[in-house]
Amino acid sequence: MPTYKLNSTSGDQALELPSDRPVIVGRAVTSDFPVYDPTVSRKHAELTVGPTGVRVTDMGSSNGTYVNGTRLNGPVTVVDGDVVTFGKVAFHLKEVTPRPAPRPAPDTGASRPEATIIRQLPVREGTSLEQQVVLSGGPSHVKVKGASVEERQATKFQLLLEISKELAKQQDVDKLLDKVVDITFQVMDVDRVSILMVDDGTGELIPRLSKNRLGDSGGSRHVPRSIAQRCVDERLAILTDNAVADERFKGQSILMQSVRSAMSTPLMGSEGNVLGILYVDNMTATNSFGDEDLEFLIAFSGIAAVAIEVSQLTARLAREAVVVSNFKRFFAPNLIDQIVGREGVIELGGTKHPVVIFFSDIRGFTPLSTRMGPDEIASLLNEYFTEMVDIVFEHGGTLDKFMGDAVMALWGAPLAQPDAADRAMRAAFESLTALEKLNQKWAAEGRQHIDIGIGINYGEVFAGNIGSNRRLEYTVIGDPVNVAFRLCSHAGPGEVIVSEPFYQQLAEAPPAEELGLKVKGKEEEVRAYRVKV
Repeated sequence: MPTYKLNSTSGDQALELPSDRPVIVGRAVTSDFPVYDPTVSRKHAELTVGPTGVRVTDMGSSNGTYVNGTRLNGPVTVVDGDVVTFGKVAFHLKEVTPRPAPRPAPDTGASRPEATIIRQLPVREGTSLEQQVVLSGGPSHVKVKGASVEERQATKFQLLLEISKELAKQQDVDKLLDKVVDITFQVMDVDRVSILMVDDGTGELIPRLSKNRLGDSGGSRHVPRSIAQRCVDERLAILTDNAVADERFKGQSILMQSVRSAMSTPLMGSEGNVLGILYVDNMTATNSFGDEDLEFLIAFSGIAAVAIEVSQLTARLAREAVVVSNFKRFFAPNLIDQIVGREGVIELGGTKHPVVIFFSDIRGFTPLSTRMGPDEIASLLNEYFTEMVDIVFEHGGTLDKFMGDAVMALWGAPLAQPDAADRAMRAAFESLTALEKLNQKWAAEGRQHIDIGIGINYGEVFAGNIGSNRRLEYTVIGDPVNVAFRLCSHAGPGEVIVSEPFYQQLAEAPPAEELGLKVKGKEEEVRAYRVKV
């Protein structure tokens, strides 16, 4: 029985599949192979190693399981080199101990058609349609009519214009790719169409979508990797006849699929980068495609590439808008700028981080509030919280949450800060100074006087988004959070109590009085310092 290994295209996960039992892939920590991504369901798919490959069965996942870009509607057996995608997380299947190669069939001496690359054209960003769409005569598989070369040329330009308008309507990348494939069948006489996209992280070609003329999604295993890779590396549009026998494109995928005539063209981005490839083929006749077909495919792929790039930009802007709208109340403006520029910082899940946890709490607020009306309480808290949050943001902190009349803030998450402790210490001092000014203002207005206590700790916590795909809350969890809260409860009016780990992090430690505090949940005393304000 051969053994197989799953390797993520990003290179951060790998799993050797056992041959004696099925493997459950999912987001749940109890899964045999946990994949912590919001597009992966808790129990996403089942993998079973068999004598001829790995059987993949989707388990009713929300975002689907794909093999070579085709969504599974039932169990499928995959083999070495296939790409299996759970939600939007792609893995390569590698056969670690391959089966013995089958013995080659005896050569009967039967003649085979000579294989050749009929034409290859460089594809460059910025090439105009007039330069790309040139009728070269001969049979064509482009579905346009015209009594003369000029009429066909005009019809093709009109067709490309209509295609451009149609693709511009699609903003979702997946729906756009599906539209590109459907339009290819509408305007060209081809048997199969496939789109492979270049992974930004690894540069690998990842199958995204593949269909045949009957509308079936047969996977993109038929796409010759040798042709596809040359198409990307050399930015060439390639037209080949009888690729089965072409010595320059030897590869198992070609030999298995018996491709007779194929065209492949890169999807060129506006900066000259290759986004992926568009591949079409026919299996029924040699010399199937001609120059006109290749030139039209280049023009069509140029339009498709622009639409894909716009769609990707739209998706990125939408993601940034979500980050800004959801987190501008919690993160300092300078942190938001960094977060939106780093994809993956704000997503479902999280990691362990050493952070500073800051609590400030109004002393005796419960009895104080009984002497105040609801409007007066709301007004006082709004004014107080506004001042405190501004101070946290000014010092590069993150607002975690309001807890009644308490403020919880962080430094060092979601982005690391080498001077996190000193920032938090300065914020504590400034909070007390700002509250003193607020009390003076409120006294002049005949309003209540308040005092706060502050507790600060430093330690490693789980930092990330907790919740569901519909509602996330960025927060930190761990014992250091509980200790910071308890330190705050020990702080008297106008006092700042910090833990020893935090005090040791300070580059500019202020004078302080060492304390030994009995903290709830801790058997031993916690070493802390009362900072002299």
